[in-house]
Amino acid sequence: MTATPTGPALSTPPDNAEHLLAPATAHQALRMLLSSAPTASAIAVGLHHNEQRALFVHGRTAHHGGVPADARTRFEIGSLTKTFTALLLAEQAARGELNLGDPLARHLPAGTLLPPGGRAMTLTHLATHTSGLPRLPPGLLRSAVPRLFTNPYAVFGTDDVFHALARTRLRATPGTRVRYSNFGAGLLGHVLTGAAGSLSYPALLDARVLKPLGLQDTSCTAAAPEGGTQVTGYWRRRARPPFHIPGLPAAGALRSSADDMLTLTEALLAPASVKVPTALETALRDVPRPRLRLPRGSSLALIWNIHSRRDGSLLYHHSGGTRGCTAFAGFVPHHGTALVALANTAPGTDNNLIQAAYNTLIALQPRNTRRRQGQSRK
Repeated sequence: MTATPTGPALSTPPDNAEHLLAPATAHQALRMLLSSAPTASAIAVGLHHNEQRALFVHGRTAHHGGVPADARTRFEIGSLTKTFTALLLAEQAARGELNLGDPLARHLPAGTLLPPGGRAMTLTHLATHTSGLPRLPPGLLRSAVPRLFTNPYAVFGTDDVFHALARTRLRATPGTRVRYSNFGAGLLGHVLTGAAGSLSYPALLDARVLKPLGLQDTSCTAAAPEGGTQVTGYWRRRARPPFHIPGLPAAGALRSSADDMLTLTEALLAPASVKVPTALETALRDVPRPRLRLPRGSSLALIWNIHSRRDGSLLYHHSGGTRGCTAFAGFVPHHGTALVALANTAPGTDNNLIQAAYNTLIALQPRNTRRRQGQSRK
């Protein structure tokens, strides 16, 4: 079911959401989510709950001259690309092309120079932000200054990535500290293509993950597929050019739709329910496995953040942003619930989409669910 109202704001969920959103708190949370990014021209929300799915879409692809957005309209999803990279990593591990404990150096081009201490970095370190690499590659900010509010990564290519790696100073010994790193996740993409052979990251992801899952709206290409629609991104209501990240595509190059993102989270909720090759089904089961325990009831899977709930359930979440779009995805396997939210406006003080989406996902969870037998108190 999809609703596409045309007014400037959508303050209430569509009537057909009643059977998915029984508690009043869930209705209120969704109302707030659908109004959380007032500078966007389009907001799309996908929800899987009570064994049903619904897609709520509001607005047009652009403030001026756009067409009505729908559930298959594409948005830039920024760092949510990393969740696809994690799935590709686990798929290649299931095929035996690599192991999660492999050293980074094993799958890089011959002659690649590593920073001091870099030989201790493993693929799991890259996928859990414990590699010790900085958030951004050295030299990126200098090249980004002329394009800081449009395309900061646009002229930073693959050669720049490996040149930056050679002169990087690790911020911590690999495996000892969590430090979010676009550099590390982007570098992981180069590792995956190296392990698979000659395919590029977009081609490898398409063949191993996107096509098997039937994600027709998702790709690294800047233009929408023929016959499809794509939003214009905005920063403070100013149109932004399409986002490009040629050197680190595995960290943020994807565009996707609410329909496709919901399909991805549904596959992670119930891997046995999707007809995919064995290696991908294994990967869908392996990606959510907690890898690292953090303070205050949090932990990390492969890329996904995990928050432990009082009922013993685990809430998985990740967000993304570009200079023109904001994205969120989350799911709770214990309760069979998933939620995705996309808006065509950049993250900022006037954009509460990510927090509102997280709050909505929490509001959908039963308040008095008994703890599953054998689950430990967090």
